[in-house]
Amino acid sequence: MSESWDGTGLPPVAAARIARERADGTWSSALPVGEFAAIRSVGFEPVGQVMGSAVYRVGRSGRYWGYHACGYRSGWFNDKPAPVALSGDGAPSAALVKVLDDARRAALGRMTAECAALGGDGVVAAQLTVAPFPAAPHCLEFKVIGTAVRAAGGVRPYRPFTSHLDGTGFAKLVTAGWVPVGLLAGMSVGVRHDDYRTGMQRYSWSNQEVDGWTDLVRQVRADARAQVRRQVAGLGGDGMILADNSLRVWQEPCMYRDKQTDHITENVLYGTAVARFAGAPARPRTLTVMPLNGDGDRLRRRLDRAARR
Repeated sequence: MSESWDGTGLPPVAAARIARERADGTWSSALPVGEFAAIRSVGFEPVGQVMGSAVYRVGRSGRYWGYHACGYRSGWFNDKPAPVALSGDGAPSAALVKVLDDARRAALGRMTAECAALGGDGVVAAQLTVAPFPAAPHCLEFKVIGTAVRAAGGVRPYRPFTSHLDGTGFAKLVTAGWVPVGLLAGMSVGVRHDDYRTGMQRYSWSNQEVDGWTDLVRQVRADARAQVRRQVAGLGGDGMILADNSLRVWQEPCMYRDKQTDHITENVLYGTAVARFAGAPARPRTLTVMPLNGDGDRLRRRLDRAARR
């Protein structure tokens, strides 16, 4: 009989598994040999494989009957261009972006909790997947799996980091003076009605830009980047190493105008926020000069005069 769980902390099954691993001192890892060696070269050791998952229902709901509402109510022959209903500006799709963001955060939070329970300082090679849940319409499973690592020294971060970087990439990052802060995903959804001007440009005999669709993808990409910048700043990072940049565009019937269509664009940026760590100031480089003749004394005198200036 399974134990009840209120959704906070570690699930009972995960807590029991971690307790067994801590008791017998063994650990598991999906890192290849080369990545394992790379992590050890910068002073880290794996402490166990960790994961987090969350199943969310993502159905048709929100401010209107659906998330993908363009809000364009003008007639077909209106010369006024249709605006972009952008999630970042509070369009109905903002509710969709929020539920997907909540699901990702829940899965990441549970993986991070497992890392902390194992005594880890962070997670490397974390892979986030989103897939339909079997036999459950409108349900998606958000799952993230990685390897928890611990630094050999006595300094501990105040919260475990998460990163998509593999062992080799993590080692290179640390060697260069940077540390991962956390995984993040910036998402934006934009909806635009295919207005009269768009239709004329789309079916024109001449090659030309469909400027309404250009504006749609431009605004959605800019909004996703803005979401990422805010998240990086919220985590205390200096920048982001991008893992994936996906763009989906599809067409749906317009809910306001019969026999007319809207185009929907979704942009997701996924990656790791990074920060530079402070180190000792670099010592000035010196130049060794070896005289090739008997002028060594004269050269030393010149160098002494230059040093006294």
